[in-house]
Amino acid sequence: MTMTTQPPRERAPSVPGLAEELRISIARLSRRLRTLRPPGAGDGALSPLSVTQLAALAALERHGSMTPRELADHEKVQPPSMTRVIAHLEERGLVARRPHPTDGRQVVLTATDEGVAILADERRRKEAWLAMRLGELTEAEREVLRQAAPIIDRLSRS
Repeated sequence: MTMTTQPPRERAPSVPGLAEELRISIARLSRRLRTLRPPGAGDGALSPLSVTQLAALAALERHGSMTPRELADHEKVQPPSMTRVIAHLEERGLVARRPHPTDGRQVVLTATDEGVAILADERRRKEAWLAMRLGELTEAEREVLRQAAPIIDRLSRS
């Protein structure tokens, strides 16, 4: 009995099927990028920042100064949780607080130069890993991803 192999079938998943495939693939890629550790992590150096701490620091860098409440709202976390995140970032010298210009009861947070440098290092490391993986793909596969990137970005903002 001989077996014939069928060529791979072009998939035309349903919208729910595509949603499932994208969810799994994006979650797996996101998890892989999060696992990349900075050099020195685990050898007595300061522990790497958590995903929440990095996101809060990146929000301050990207959007400029914010009150703790604005930052909590932006990151969709409860204010008490954000208070702990801010305390850790401030303790590490990655965030600075100053009085609010118009409301003496509030403070405004900004990313420090050191915080911005840590974010740049995080991005460089992750982009280098991703560039290496992209280099293993064919040009046609990279072109598909070039076309998909703005669509995925649009989905992430909705």
